[in-house]
Amino acid sequence: MPETNRRVLLARRPQGAPVPEDFRLDEAPLPEPAEGEVLIRHRFLSLDPYQRGRMDDAKSYAKPVALGGVMECLTVGQVAASRHPRFRDGDWVLGGFGWQTHSARPGDGLIPLDPAEAPPSTALGVLGMPGLTAWVGLTDIGQPKAGETLVVSAASGAVGQVVGQLGMIAGARVVGIAGGAAKCAFIRDELGFDAAVDHRGDLDAQLDAACPGGVDVYWENVGGAVQAAVFPRFNDFGRMVMCGMIAQYNTSRGAAATGAPPGPNLGPVVRKRLRIQGFIVNDTGWGRYGAFRAEMLAHIAAGRLRWKEDVVRGLDAAPAAFIGLLQGRNFGKLVVALD
Repeated sequence: MPETNRRVLLARRPQGAPVPEDFRLDEAPLPEPAEGEVLIRHRFLSLDPYQRGRMDDAKSYAKPVALGGVMECLTVGQVAASRHPRFRDGDWVLGGFGWQTHSARPGDGLIPLDPAEAPPSTALGVLGMPGLTAWVGLTDIGQPKAGETLVVSAASGAVGQVVGQLGMIAGARVVGIAGGAAKCAFIRDELGFDAAVDHRGDLDAQLDAACPGGVDVYWENVGGAVQAAVFPRFNDFGRMVMCGMIAQYNTSRGAAATGAPPGPNLGPVVRKRLRIQGFIVNDTGWGRYGAFRAEMLAHIAAGRLRWKEDVVRGLDAAPAAFIGLLQGRNFGKLVVALD
């Protein structure tokens, strides 16, 4: 039987939280690479919270996935056939290829990977977009200093685990917020965070104990009740890095229509001279990828940086794994292995 391209398509736009019926498995002929392109056999797919926004037909910083279109993601794969002079069969590459087993892409838009430097799947996590997000946000906005307190929400996730470790390297005292005893033990005992807060418990009491001197930098991945608990604890000249609001991704635009939780009282922003800034890694990050990767590889070689992956097997598992990601069921960077 000839090999085909297996794909996961957006069958319909979710109404609130995605459900399995919002996705459809499909098979199509293998794409043929044109001159200057390569055929890529995908090995690892990245599942990330931002993909929930791509499922909505709403104005954003990027176009939505079309109905019937392939779900979007970053992918690591190997060249199966090349019509580009820079790539040979078997080369590892990183790019945005989608929830599918194969794609044909222009070679000039691919990032080559050296599997001798690090496992290829890390290009989707600690050495990829999540790691780059952490590095850019801390470097440009958070700017933690020695002796300051950095609080990280979703601290065991793909971005949060890197944020916390980079904060420790900068000399900050790092408090991670995660869901459940296992995740809290991981960030505290394996990654070395100074304290771990379980958001399923008494947030106020735990934050009082973990942050007796207040909060200088808060990395926001979650929003909702976690943000409301952290915000009053900011010190003067605190910085709030707005990376994500996963607790509110399944609500449509506008709190009145959906019951989305209200934000904190922003009055202290003036009195405490707080800086609150959102960012998108695509704005400046990929142009700095070389410097980021070199710095992160040095940290890994020196034993200063660790990571955890949550690997699921097979393209068929992607929809359920993604639904679980939005519910906090993953533990570490969520990756789909296609072999």
